Amino acid sequence: MIQFADAALAATPPNPTDNDRLADEIAELAAHLHAATYRLLMLLREYDAREAWGWGFRSCAHWLSWRTGIAPGAAREKVRVARALGSLPRISAAMERGGLSYSKARALTRVATADNESSLLEFAQAATASQVEGLVRAWRRVDRQEEAEEERLRHEQRYVSLYPDEDGSWTLRGRLDPEVGALLDKALEWASEQVHGKRPPSETSVGQRRADALGLVAEQALGDVSAETPSTPRRAVAKQADRFQVVLHVEQADEGQAVLASSGRRVPVETWRRLACGASVVEMTHDVEGRVLDVGRKRRTIPPAIRRALEHRDRKCRFPGCESRYCDAHHVEHWADGGGTKLDNLILLCRVHHRAVHEGRHSVEVDETGDVRFRTPWGWLMPEVPPAPRIGAGADGAADAVIRLRSANESAGLGIEAWTGTPRGHGERLDLDWAIYVLRGGRPA
Repeated sequence: MIQFADAALAATPPNPTDNDRLADEIAELAAHLHAATYRLLMLLREYDAREAWGWGFRSCAHWLSWRTGIAPGAAREKVRVARALGSLPRISAAMERGGLSYSKARALTRVATADNESSLLEFAQAATASQVEGLVRAWRRVDRQEEAEEERLRHEQRYVSLYPDEDGSWTLRGRLDPEVGALLDKALEWASEQVHGKRPPSETSVGQRRADALGLVAEQALGDVSAETPSTPRRAVAKQADRFQVVLHVEQADEGQAVLASSGRRVPVETWRRLACGASVVEMTHDVEGRVLDVGRKRRTIPPAIRRALEHRDRKCRFPGCESRYCDAHHVEHWADGGGTKLDNLILLCRVHHRAVHEGRHSVEVDETGDVRFRTPWGWLMPEVPPAPRIGAGADGAADAVIRLRSANESAGLGIEAWTGTPRGHGERLDLDWAIYVLRGGRPA
């Protein structure tokens, strides 16, 4: 909440005596906001570079949406623009001085490079925001036309090879048609978001992230193969599905012992506990020499009816600010510790945050009213919606946020006035073909 220094300022908004002064007041304040937005983007770029958002959030945009209350799409665009401005010094300088709006900068960063930045900025400073958007759309359309001939040549070079290495890992190489590659890219992008979020932690490379994503894509494909159809009866589906299962053996007497049936490799405690949240369970009785005496029936830890009720209640991941709808069911009190498989002991968590709760040591609790609370590994409470920052009196005693904004920009020597952010043109009709021809160095549109 903005606190005003006196009641008169709070009750009486600025009211210039003539229309020209009012127009100048609006335009000058808008330019101050452009400069303030640039400062926000630079702080955001630094925060993103430090990966300071990494304590449980899927990406910097996820954190920004949660922390500042803006929509996820707007948060992603701000992070994108902030990153792009790092390699566009002239556009950055113009925005820093208040002479370029966020709308124009957002459009320019979609096509600007070190080679064309100067000419694009000159155009943007003379054009309206809608004209800049139109130019960028046309620019990207021309780029696609130039790529059409390259696409034909690429088609002749398509191939895929997959083979095992000596250490048991698999090597994948290939070249794909653009539409096939785009389809796979989308599938990997979706799968990556489910596993790691939009940006991986620093210890995870892009290649590792995509390798994990490819595993999820394969898992989903085999799940579709195992789906029941009119020509595939339920019993056949069950047998087919069993072929694609990964089996994990867990010693009931010692929960620290868990091994993969295929390789005998041990699995950490928190990993098998996470996997067990939504797995199928078969209880087996062994004698002292390890021989199987009895095998129980397979049962799911979470029955389908409860899973449907859980999805209806939660809709998406319950971690603060997360919008993912591809989720695991998590036992707040694990069933291995005596927690019941009932609705009030279950929540939906995406794979990133399910791992954060188990291997990442985040904690989650549900109170008697059903409210879910998360804590970081250091015990800090993470509210569902963080409180808005309190805008109060600054060090100089100025309480009006507008006064403080102007004072900060003046102290930075930006020299903002009423015409700083106004385009040099007058909104004349844009000859888009000619603009593209000139700005692309004489190449026809």
